Amino acid sequence: MSWRDDFRSKRRTAEQSVETVRSGNRVYVHEGCGTPKPLLDALVLRAPELRKVELLHMLTFGDAPYTRPEYEGIFRHNGMFLGGNVRPAVAAGRADYTPIFLSEIEDLFRTGQLPIDVAFLQTSPPDEHGFLSLGTSVDCGLTAGLCARHLIVEVNRQMPRTYGESFIHVSKVNAIVETDRPLLELPREPPSEVQRRIAANVASLIPDGAVLQTGIGGIPDAVLGCLRDHKDLGVHSEMCSDGVIDLIEAGVLTGDRKNIHRGKILIGFALGTRRLFEFMNENPIFEMRPTKYTNDPFVIARNDRMIAINSAIQVDLTGQVCADSIGGSPYSGFGGQVDFTRGAARSNGGKAIIALPSTAKNGAISRICPILDPGAGVVTSRADVHYVVTEYGIAYLHGKTLRQRAEALIAIAHPKFHNELCQIKETSPSTPESAKDVVFA
Repeated sequence: MSWRDDFRSKRRTAEQSVETVRSGNRVYVHEGCGTPKPLLDALVLRAPELRKVELLHMLTFGDAPYTRPEYEGIFRHNGMFLGGNVRPAVAAGRADYTPIFLSEIEDLFRTGQLPIDVAFLQTSPPDEHGFLSLGTSVDCGLTAGLCARHLIVEVNRQMPRTYGESFIHVSKVNAIVETDRPLLELPREPPSEVQRRIAANVASLIPDGAVLQTGIGGIPDAVLGCLRDHKDLGVHSEMCSDGVIDLIEAGVLTGDRKNIHRGKILIGFALGTRRLFEFMNENPIFEMRPTKYTNDPFVIARNDRMIAINSAIQVDLTGQVCADSIGGSPYSGFGGQVDFTRGAARSNGGKAIIALPSTAKNGAISRICPILDPGAGVVTSRADVHYVVTEYGIAYLHGKTLRQRAEALIAIAHPKFHNELCQIKETSPSTPESAKDVVFA
């Protein structure tokens, strides 16, 4: 049978394709802009027939109806990176959160620790050889699809064809649902004044010829906007957004001085708008790889001048970084922060940067805090932290004492919190009584 005949024989409606899912199954769902919404919608319609189906995924876009209260006991979400569409269900106890480094997720599938019964992926149409491209989202999806006992694919005419390790052959697929719909998007928002000031401070740390990793959000996008006068920058990141397009077209992002994957933008997934999807389509400057590779700290460290830029919710005065929870409530996930922080720290000329606004809640609270909120998780340990950047400056913490760290962090906190932070007293039970009145002054 030719691949074309094979393709035709596997075509199904979304409703027919999800009949494979049985009670007690674990279903992996493609992430980000690759979220296969028609398959999820069809699965939810089968709710009366199902019990205890686990849906496993990272950040998805669109709504997540399977997390609604009426589906408790039928579907249960297991999030490895949370978005706003699933966060309320986790907070209410109807869904779960698994803290894990992005680089280690795929091994859970390979080793059978998290066996996958069914995978829902979204791809481009096949090429002349029968290969489907995962387009915007290779990340953990490629491995999940190849490890799943049953693979269902939404073949979307509007999914871009991307290069690299991004392909699955028609022969590996069990059911195909053809669509022609716009991908779900992550729109860009203009950076705030605070974000622009933070970005300017971060940009001052980036030399020509640097290799960049940037995460999601306004600060990373603002940083890219501050780099138009730089030369020969490269990208090695778990993701990129629309912000890379202008720098590519301006001749800033060339990758000419990269040690590995020279001339390529190496990423695991893209989060952006139709402009980015169209720019990526059959564009050989983009090389897609699974996150086990893009986020491997040893691979990352092979890039000279590797600059990792990540954000945080809180940083305490010792340098501990909380980035995945607000107090004890899970908010997002580990993502690639630790992977790239450790890789950049071991890079020749590399820099690991944590960038965050100095305050939250419209200036009511300081993000630089004496101690993390009760229950808050430490994503990046104080021994891993090098640079912390706010709109008020840059603190370098690596190799510094606890007192030096506190002084440096107070200096970049919002000025209205300086006195409060400086008066924090040592309260450790192990501290001698004579030392308990020592302040960080």
